[in-house]
Amino acid sequence: MATLRAHSLARGRRAALGIGLCGVAASSLLAACGFTLRMPTELPYTRIALVGFARPSPMADAVRLALPASTRVVDAPAQSEVVLQALDDHLDRTVAASTTAGQVREFRLRVVLKFRLTRPDGQALLADTELEQTRDLSYSETAALAKQTEEAMLLREMRADLARQLVRMISVASQNQPPQPPARPASEVPVPTLAPSAAAR
Repeated sequence: MATLRAHSLARGRRAALGIGLCGVAASSLLAACGFTLRMPTELPYTRIALVGFARPSPMADAVRLALPASTRVVDAPAQSEVVLQALDDHLDRTVAASTTAGQVREFRLRVVLKFRLTRPDGQALLADTELEQTRDLSYSETAALAKQTEEAMLLREMRADLARQLVRMISVASQNQPPQPPARPASEVPVPTLAPSAAAR
């Protein structure tokens, strides 16, 4: 019985070691082929406010996902270090190709985000900037449900790509201008003392 248990433990260790080696080999192979894990762009800001977006907004959701873990979204601009204001956030869906009978064969999807980046006091960090993504999507009436799912996935990818571009632009802008120090609470603001009057002396 003890011999069987020893063999089982040995097989378990070999299996775990094999899995670990396979993981290392796979990571090495991906790195050798030029593939790297996509990491969020780091920002020097810990608090950002998103204003001007519709509620709900798939684009705002994509921006939240693209932000690094060290940066959180706050509700009020006064609580933030930087303010991202959406000036235009919309989706265009037009017919790109159709048959002679008028049946749609291809749609063109266009996601547009126009924004500006400021400090809470209104100081501009990034002037009005427009980003857009355009993709074509084939369509078939016989597979309408499957095409709806494909369109939703494609739009999610397009918005995620725009959000990553936006975060990279915020990172570059932050290098040109250091982040503003957080405001001190009123309780920590020193109160000036008055010099004693001549009569008091």
